[in-house]
Amino acid sequence: MIPSSSSSMDSLRRLPSPSRSNHIRFRSSSPSTSLVNGTRLKRKRTISESTTLIQTSNREFKHTHTSISSYRNQYKRRTTTTIETKNLRQWVFSSHDCSHLKDEIVVVSYNILGVENASKHPYLYYGVPHNYLNWERRKRCIRNELKCYKASILCLQEVDRFSDLDDLLREDGFKGTYKARTGEACDGCAIFWRDDMFTLIHQESIEFRDFNLRDNVAQFCVLKMRPKHSKKVAEDKISKTQTLLIGNMHALFNPRRGDIKMGQIRLFVKKAHTISKEWGNIPVVIAGDLNSAPQSAVYKFLASSELDLLQYDPRRLSGQIEGQRSRWEFFRAHTEVASSWSEEELQLAAGSEGITHLQHCLQLCSAYVGVPGSSSTRDRYGEPLATSYHSKFMGTVDYIWHSKDLFPVGVVETIPIDILRKMRGLPSEEWGSDHLALVCKLAFADDSSGNRSDGSPH
Repeated sequence: MIPSSSSSMDSLRRLPSPSRSNHIRFRSSSPSTSLVNGTRLKRKRTISESTTLIQTSNREFKHTHTSISSYRNQYKRRTTTTIETKNLRQWVFSSHDCSHLKDEIVVVSYNILGVENASKHPYLYYGVPHNYLNWERRKRCIRNELKCYKASILCLQEVDRFSDLDDLLREDGFKGTYKARTGEACDGCAIFWRDDMFTLIHQESIEFRDFNLRDNVAQFCVLKMRPKHSKKVAEDKISKTQTLLIGNMHALFNPRRGDIKMGQIRLFVKKAHTISKEWGNIPVVIAGDLNSAPQSAVYKFLASSELDLLQYDPRRLSGQIEGQRSRWEFFRAHTEVASSWSEEELQLAAGSEGITHLQHCLQLCSAYVGVPGSSSTRDRYGEPLATSYHSKFMGTVDYIWHSKDLFPVGVVETIPIDILRKMRGLPSEEWGSDHLALVCKLAFADDSSGNRSDGSPH
């Protein structure tokens, strides 16, 4: 999917080499010296031919020089486009009046591209200059980007240099917690929060290996807003402050193991609901790289709170291979899906034998769907057209979901899809990962748990 630069280079390779080819032509066209009467005439003709060849050589050299300059100019224009993409990520806001909503937070979800993952899969970044993959450079880009968003809470995935990030983000006023993946993988998930704004009062995690669902992990933090940052406390003179649950997850990548992916997300939202209920039905934000496409079965489960598994092919629950189906496969997917489930797949997806209909108790909304955007950055449902881009994939797999007691005030738009296609892939000069950060501003609704709970578990 990355526009290849090889065609431009091939055209340069086909250009004549002025130094070598013209030198050969000059020698082959020079007649031998003769002492007959026509010697002087031959010399004149030779000089004339040589002059013509030199002029031709100069024209060919200028042509080559112009082609190289043209290529360089194209590269400069491409670089300029990359530089200007930062200005294309702008805040857009809800069309509803949010002036009565007092307490706001900015949540960021960001797969920052693990250092080990980048080094083990170089074929994904063949169009990206090598220095753009350097971690020292990327971590500075990521830090500078996060500063621009004035974030309150960060949900990061593919973190394999937590100590580096922790040191940098502490300088910017953040505290964080890390959950490493199990098994041989060396990355994990991290949640950071502004220390002057929140207090961490509880945290939990899920190791999906305990449920035979691979080595992915999820983490949860219950954060309590400090009174000095709560307008509700200051203006209404109440002692109760806003409390919320943050969930962060990186789901299994394998596009054909939708059963495992569904099982992971089922446990993720179930745990989120349990923790929210224990702490007084506090608002919930769940974010992460779910490795699932918009309007896939996984997405519909989150959005509608239920799913009939037998209506879907288990290998296509995440929607990542929809575009690869033939007409025959499409027909089969809608006529033989029930028989395509094995007992093991149903067990992994549903968690119990005999269950084919899934439900969860959270009423979730996608933050980006809640704030209208441009057709250059959103699909027809309101999700970003692309949150990840490398040589094998361009599409959306990252999300921020929130419960209905939080209101989406605004989001930061992703890069317009036509501009993204012109780039050579991510990371780039300004963006430190092969994913784009999702950023949303959420406000506590008037009847949020901050008015009903003192932040103690029930």
